[in-house]
Amino acid sequence: MPVALDPHLEQIRPVEPRTPAGCEECLRLGSPWVHLRLCLTCGHVGCCDSSPLKHARAHAHHIGHPIVASYEPGEDWRWCYFDEQFV
Repeated sequence: MPVALDPHLEQIRPVEPRTPAGCEECLRLGSPWVHLRLCLTCGHVGCCDSSPLKHARAHAHHIGHPIVASYEPGEDWRWCYFDEQFV
């Protein structure tokens, strides 16, 4: 997959997952998720766009943290929700 230079890369910080067991909001609500995404600005763990509640995307747009990494075993990619591209 092609990787783009992105002006939001400067927001990436060293982070620890805030809820390593799953999506922060889904755990609180008791809702299921499909895949997990890790916010690379604050460590929020949210569910993907294939999940019913799409918490990772909501976090990006409501909090203003655009770049996530896959939080799935064996996956190594990053996505910018603001620019809708791999980075």
